[in-house]
Amino acid sequence: MSEEQQLNENSLEVSVVMPCLNEEDSVEICINKCFQAFEKNNIKGEVVVVDNGSTDRSKEIIINSKARLIEEKVKGYGSAYLRGFSEARGKYIIMGDSDDTYDFLIINDFIKPLREGYDFVIGKRILNKMKNGSGAMPWLHRYIGNPVLSGILRLFFGINISDAHCGMRSLTKEAYKKMNLKSLGMEFASEMVIRAKKTNLKFKEIPIEYRLRIGESKLRTFRDGWRHLRFMLIYSPTHLFFYPGLLLFALGLLIVVFLIKGPIFIYGFPIDFHVMFFGSMLMVIGYQIINLGFFAKIYSHSENFEEESNDKIIVFILRKIKLEQMILVGTIAIVAGMIIFGDVVIDWKKWMETGRGTFNGVRKMIPAFTLIILGFQNIFFGFYYSILKIEKK
Repeated sequence: MSEEQQLNENSLEVSVVMPCLNEEDSVEICINKCFQAFEKNNIKGEVVVVDNGSTDRSKEIIINSKARLIEEKVKGYGSAYLRGFSEARGKYIIMGDSDDTYDFLIINDFIKPLREGYDFVIGKRILNKMKNGSGAMPWLHRYIGNPVLSGILRLFFGINISDAHCGMRSLTKEAYKKMNLKSLGMEFASEMVIRAKKTNLKFKEIPIEYRLRIGESKLRTFRDGWRHLRFMLIYSPTHLFFYPGLLLFALGLLIVVFLIKGPIFIYGFPIDFHVMFFGSMLMVIGYQIINLGFFAKIYSHSENFEEESNDKIIVFILRKIKLEQMILVGTIAIVAGMIIFGDVVIDWKKWMETGRGTFNGVRKMIPAFTLIILGFQNIFFGFYYSILKIEKK
């Protein structure tokens, strides 16, 4: 990099980064609004447009504008932004779509909080500021998709943001480096918010208007919605594994315990050992899911993800678990299961000697086999924990 280029980079305050995929009707409008905002607010900035494989006149329009054209061959919303952020030369980065849904004339509103010490700013699209009626955001997105996904994000990660999927945002270049963003698709938006929380960035939400886009939308409601949900689940082992696993295990345990002495009649309908098999199955499945959660948690810490405040109990258990303890607990479960099974064998021999009635040892065999299965699982899970911990160290 030449001395002149170095000086130019250091003097830039703002880089506006926008992805572009066949936006010939709107990209120039967005670029011009950025430079109008620069001039009006005396901002020294640049506009970086990342073309992600346009087949229309988009690239030609960008080349003939004041913006910098960056071409990214790897397709994806996140891929385009990651390339644009890495190419940005400003101290502050503004991001937004090139379809004119966001008004780049308000760039200064996103820069002011950064100057005041915030690391990350996100827009909040409010209903009475949506231009061109409800068409700016389809009702499925407005009343179901966005509220549900934003709600899940708040629940899983404790993030106090009402519109977590607003695409107009700003952040410092240092904050971008701390986030270590990796997602290449639409889930990039969720990853950015989650990483902002996990890296303890100071963030702020500001109300903005949202406009009817120019041109055809690239968003695919169910596909992209699933990608966001999948990403949030993967990033939160607690909600993906521990809660469902504990629920299944507890439910199965209750069923087995309540039926171990004999059938229960509900409105004259017998609930017998047939249901105990179902309870046993729930216990085994639940226990396996819980252990998968521990594996995932160990892996997540090996990837240097920050500990979540609501995971302190799980992290405490992980730190205390030792192979010898797992072997001991597993052995106790196996022995207990064998004792119960031995009692069944004794009852069978007595029945053979007397030959009276109908022998039915199923009720005892179900908890016996369940304990034996869980015992062996516990022992081998303990070895796997140890392997993962060695890799972590």
